Amino acid sequence: MLEPDPKVVRELLTRYASLRIAQAERERSATARELADVSYTLCVMMATTSVHDALAKADALLLARGRPVREVRPADADGESGLSLAV
Repeated sequence: MLEPDPKVVRELLTRYASLRIAQAERERSATARELADVSYTLCVMMATTSVHDALAKADALLLARGRPVREVRPADADGESGLSLAV
């Protein structure tokens, strides 16, 4: 399965949040339609049928892509792996 471009996903999440805020402040039909469009696009992009599932998958995608890949070294002779215990 193809993975969505994180930049596009981030832009959609930002637009979704902005529209939710705008709709909460003042309900407008144009804002509601745009929110529905963005929600649908997120669902399609994240291969879900629920906007809540799409948001969760989008967040997980961005978290996974944002973390640097750590080099794991084999354990030393004294059993130390060289990995930091700090998170």
